Amino acid sequence: MSIEARILELGLTLPTAPAAAGTYSPVVIIDKMAYVSGQGPVGPEGTLLRGRVGEDLTEEEGVFAARTVGLTMLATLKAQLGTLDRVKRIVKVLGMVNSSADFQNHPKVINGFSDLMVEIWGEEGRAARSAVGMGSLPGNITVEIEAILELTE
Repeated sequence: MSIEARILELGLTLPTAPAAAGTYSPVVIIDKMAYVSGQGPVGPEGTLLRGRVGEDLTEEEGVFAARTVGLTMLATLKAQLGTLDRVKRIVKVLGMVNSSADFQNHPKVINGFSDLMVEIWGEEGRAARSAVGMGSLPGNITVEIEAILELTE
């Protein structure tokens, strides 16, 4: 089954791919590797999910924000690659959580993203990963995630 078909089967809806918010490329491709710039959580209405986990938001709301970043990243990849069927596997993920100083469950929050990738790609969606807390993120977004992916061509 193609990745595009799998996304439809799961009933997932991708947001509109956000435009670059600065002087950078959303995706850079070198050989068969795609380097995806940090993505924020674009909600269904096109607005960014904002707030600090452990202060403004619960851990569960953070997990939802991380899953939302996954959908945003898929939209960006589809816009840049033409099709998500070019993605062979998720290789490396860096997840950054906008969190209070005493919040310690950053990996659980980023599981929202990682679980989505495994739902779609199976074991090829299980990446090497880092999950860290940040004192702030641009625009007070809840989560920012960047990734490295292997492409089929």
